Amino acid sequence: MAIVTIVGRPNVGKSSLFNRMVGRRHAIVDDQPGVTRDRIYTEVEWKGRSFYIVDTGGLSKTGKDFDNSIHEQVKYAIDESDVLLLVIDTKVGVTPLDEEIALEMRKTKKPIIVVGNKVDDVVHEDRIHELYTLGFDNVIGVSAEHGRNIDELMDRVWEFLPTEVQQGREEEDDSVINLALVGRPNVGKSSLLNYLSKEKRSLVSDIPGTTRDSVDTLVEINGINFRVIDTAGLRRKSRMDGSIEFYSMVRTLQAVDRCDVAVLIMEDSAICTDQDKKIANHVIERGKGLILVVNKWDKIPKDEKIGDIVKRKIREEMAFCNFAPILFTSARTGRGISKLPELVLKVKKNRERVLSEEKLFTLVHDLLAFERLPSNSKGRKLEIRKCKQVGVKPPKFCFFVNDPGIVNQSFARHIINILRKMDDFEGSPLRVVWKKG
Repeated sequence: MAIVTIVGRPNVGKSSLFNRMVGRRHAIVDDQPGVTRDRIYTEVEWKGRSFYIVDTGGLSKTGKDFDNSIHEQVKYAIDESDVLLLVIDTKVGVTPLDEEIALEMRKTKKPIIVVGNKVDDVVHEDRIHELYTLGFDNVIGVSAEHGRNIDELMDRVWEFLPTEVQQGREEEDDSVINLALVGRPNVGKSSLLNYLSKEKRSLVSDIPGTTRDSVDTLVEINGINFRVIDTAGLRRKSRMDGSIEFYSMVRTLQAVDRCDVAVLIMEDSAICTDQDKKIANHVIERGKGLILVVNKWDKIPKDEKIGDIVKRKIREEMAFCNFAPILFTSARTGRGISKLPELVLKVKKNRERVLSEEKLFTLVHDLLAFERLPSNSKGRKLEIRKCKQVGVKPPKFCFFVNDPGIVNQSFARHIINILRKMDDFEGSPLRVVWKKG
């Protein structure tokens, strides 16, 4: 998806604008300059197109430790974004700092929209005339506080969103399996890619965060074509020192969007971290296939029971993805890596699996005959009348019932477990929806 980044000096209303565009209060808003220090992102949809909106910290030259140079911040915003929004406080007018930011932005050919904030009423429209002195054609006045002209701004952004071809994305090719290598920094993603491709395609280093952007490599293994996407390591926001690492995270999320199967690589000495769980959860939310890899297995102390211990730990602490296969590998020695391509292929097929109508009929019949179905507070029992598979990638099932409101999370999970027993869905998320009918 495209990236739309909001930039500007402190206290011009960037976070308020972000919240308006997103449609909910997401970023911290305060009158104190510099409240937003970490970059904040979220996905939005407008007129059928989805894209990321990024809120950045204020660009300033106060000399404080957490202030990045204007050149560095704007450079990364320009390099990594598809559309840029330069926010100006129209009550204050164009300042020398605004002009310096604009000067850096003017060097790129990327679409730039100057957003004059705090145009709270029609009588304030004359405030935006000064903004044209910055040298950009696209200028619009809004009021983030009151929501004025936000829809018009979204329309303007929508016009500049790049097409799939312009973004360099290749059309979907069923003959190529898109495989994303994701995980925290320094867990061996690039080493694993190099082993698969039989060449040093990615820079390998012991310094966390060496890979800054996604790298695509076409690899043919046993006659099957894989597009392996090696992504930058994900860090917790509090440990992101600069824009470059933040945008690496956004690019990693984009890589998950592009893949068929994601391989979450964890390190032998630090598995099931909070970040590992967040990554796995994002993969599942996107409906992608998931494989859990514990790398650097050669460094594990020799113990015949260690494999079972580690598997049990993963299943207990990451129970929400207990459908994902677990593989132990060593990119240094090659252990277990030969099994990965075949496992990826299996997960891809499971993600496209279709249950026959006969199996679904049996499922509903058995539920009605043998299951104790939930009921609401008034004693009304759930009645399941029909089940139909309505999608793949991942498999999606629709249950037609008398009252969807009776279905609770526990029963929904139980249904998913039953579906998994009916066929091989290893590695693939399942979707279940409930409709009245």
